[in-house]
Amino acid sequence: MKNPLYSLFTLATALTVLPLSESSAQLGRQQGLLDPNTATEAELQTVPHFSEAASKALVAKRPFLSMTQLNDHLKQTLNADQLKEVYGKLFLHLNLNTAPEAEIKLIPGVGNKMAHEFEEYRPYRSFAQFRKEIGKYVNETEVARLEQYVFIPIDLNAATDEEILSIPGLGRRMLLEFKEYRPYKDIAQFRKEIGKYVKEGEVARLERYVTIGK
Repeated sequence: MKNPLYSLFTLATALTVLPLSESSAQLGRQQGLLDPNTATEAELQTVPHFSEAASKALVAKRPFLSMTQLNDHLKQTLNADQLKEVYGKLFLHLNLNTAPEAEIKLIPGVGNKMAHEFEEYRPYRSFAQFRKEIGKYVNETEVARLEQYVFIPIDLNAATDEEILSIPGLGRRMLLEFKEYRPYKDIAQFRKEIGKYVKEGEVARLERYVTIGK
């Protein structure tokens, strides 16, 4: 007969390891980073170099569908050092599997070498994988800081409620609409069905975060 203490130890070990083996994910763990597409004007005014006028101008340009678009908008009035300060507080999350190197390097503190490491381990299927691979080069605190800047798209047909709700600005009502039309055959169907409830720009914003698995 197995030792009961051994069985308890085995169970405890399994429960400890389980969270690291998530099959899918959405945003990396957040540390207060604001999303430019969902932040309120009041929240935007807490960002360095953001006046009331700058906040209104950004809101008027939404949605931003890439960091390149956001960067092009902000660099009209901010210099490189100011942009680094802004991106410590405000950033459009990057698709970990498709973001171009130039956008990865907009993450504060990321240079050529780290941008290369981000790309080397694609495709990422979970944040456990991201933490393991990037953890080869920087400590746990820095991995956690970098993680908040990125996301891994969720499978529209398999994502849990928690994963869907992690999409910035998505509430319970839209969660129901996401699930109502499963299984999605392609992204065109997603655009059609979700376009019944929100404008084209918002559909495009939401589309950034999703994919359809095989």
